[in-house]
Amino acid sequence: MSTLNPELTFRMEARDGHFYETAIRQKQAHLAKRTEQIDLVIGSATKGQTYLYWKQNGLFELPVSYWTELHRWVNSPGYVDGSADFDRPVPPRCLECHATYFEQTGSRPSDNHYNKDNFVLGISCERCHGPGGEHVRNHSAIAENSGATKKMPPLALSRDRQIDVCAQCHGGAGEPIAPAFSFRPGEPIAEYVKLAEPTATDRLDVHGNQVNLLARSRCFESSPAMTCSTCHDPHAPERPAADYSARCLECHQAEQCGMVRKVGKQMASNCIDCHMPVQASNLLVLDADDTRLKARVRNHWIRVYRKSPQP
Repeated sequence: MSTLNPELTFRMEARDGHFYETAIRQKQAHLAKRTEQIDLVIGSATKGQTYLYWKQNGLFELPVSYWTELHRWVNSPGYVDGSADFDRPVPPRCLECHATYFEQTGSRPSDNHYNKDNFVLGISCERCHGPGGEHVRNHSAIAENSGATKKMPPLALSRDRQIDVCAQCHGGAGEPIAPAFSFRPGEPIAEYVKLAEPTATDRLDVHGNQVNLLARSRCFESSPAMTCSTCHDPHAPERPAADYSARCLECHQAEQCGMVRKVGKQMASNCIDCHMPVQASNLLVLDADDTRLKARVRNHWIRVYRKSPQP
């Protein structure tokens, strides 16, 4: 990957069963390299991936990421094009949105030191349902014909507590109040992370603010039972956006849409791209080839947009 600095390039390679990132600085006859092994991957197959490496027990972000949608290498989020920074720490609050558990060993809440033998990658059942031991005990009791039944969170929780489960990651970065990974579904997220409470006139970025944006929607305000799982099935792969239109039509009549009257009933097959458009984020910005690239994220503020794309 080339950079804004003509003296600096990066090389990503696979060898000996491992993957590596190398920064190469060449100024006249002088050549300098720094190579670090890719130890962990965070991100997704559909948006992109960022890579982390261990330095002793410290976890750091590598300077080059892969943007799946563009099929290209880019500078990692927050990195300046033309620089080779291998010393950006990964704090616990970042890991809370990208992993199930990391045991922190540092003395300060923001320390990026962890037990390399005690972490759980990915988002597992327990992040949404709580500790699995309770689930095992409940089903063991049922098997013994005790008649004991107890729904696991977030089932049977109030709407606010259900939304809090999703707000762990989709309510914004926030400021940690309690130790990382200590939140348990069913408890108020406000006791663990101080999330911003925007006013009605605050401009919210489409990245990481899905909960606050949804809360502004008239659909959410007028439907007391509406939660994130009204549309999203967390146990299934994400579907094409247009497929969610069926949820809209459970409450709305297609004939009420002005565009249906103008274009025809085929408009009803894709409410989402008009009323929840994909927009550029001003927070998730990456540099590549002397160009600032804004990630595009679907807006969860359900409303009428004057310049919505046509399906």
